[in-house]
Parts: sequence; structure tokens; C-alpha cells
Amino acid sequence: MQALSQSQYEELRELSRCYYRHHLSAFKHSAHRNSRLSVDLLCCQPWGDELCGALITPLALSLVLIPATPHRVVPADGEQRLKRLPDGEYPFVAEHLPDGRWLWRCQLLDDMHEFDGVEDANRLAQYLLQRVMTSSTGADHQG
Repeated sequence: MQALSQSQYEELRELSRCYYRHHLSAFKHSAHRNSRLSVDLLCCQPWGDELCGALITPLALSLVLIPATPHRVVPADGEQRLKRLPDGEYPFVAEHLPDGRWLWRCQLLDDMHEFDGVEDANRLAQYLLQRVMTSSTGADHQG
């Protein structure tokens, strides 16, 4: 796995903060939230011209694709696409955030109540991302 640059880590931290601010009302008022969790982007790794990682929020665990280059064509908010990853195809939805940021998100889990804290959620996210990014046939094709 290729390491991310310092600027990529900084951008991911800012994207996490932006995502949190954008969804703060839902996080605070949803009866389905896990108040022990916040927003975190983790296990991000290069995949083609995107970064693939996990997004943990108080409401859900999602697989995300984040543009690695800033000059990409921005999809319409809510636009859908199937993306082939090593473990199979996943349905992603484009989600726009303030400040011109956006990402592709594929919700994997919508009940976060079982998690006692951040460590539990992080372990599951790491496990799921490892599974998603490992081909069952042994052939990883980026794209």
C-alpha cells in the first residue's frame, strides 16, 4: 500500500471537519446516532485517481472515494455510479460539501449503536476496507 503525503493527510482531516460541520444537525438530532462516535476518515489509500477509504460517523459506516486531484469534473450532487474495487462492484453516490468539496459515498452500515467507542468502529472499518481492497481472485485491477 502506497503511503499518503502530508498534504493528503491534511486534506483528509479538513474534509472530515467539513463533513462533520455539514451534517452536525443530523448527528445531534437523530435518534439513531451513537454519541460516542464522531466523524473520521481512515485507511485511505490510492486507487486510480482517487483515494479509497472508510468514513465513520455517529450514524453510519461508509466506503468513500475522494478525488486525489483537484481538477476533476465534479459530478452532480446525488449522482450515482458503480465502482469496481478488488472485491466487487459497489454503488456510490456523489455527495457535495461546503467549500466545493465532494466525495463518492457507499453506505455499508447504518446502525452504529453496537459500538462502545471509536476503537471498535475503527477496527471494523479497517477490517471492511481490507476485505474490499483484497481481491477474492488475487488480481487487483485499478480503475
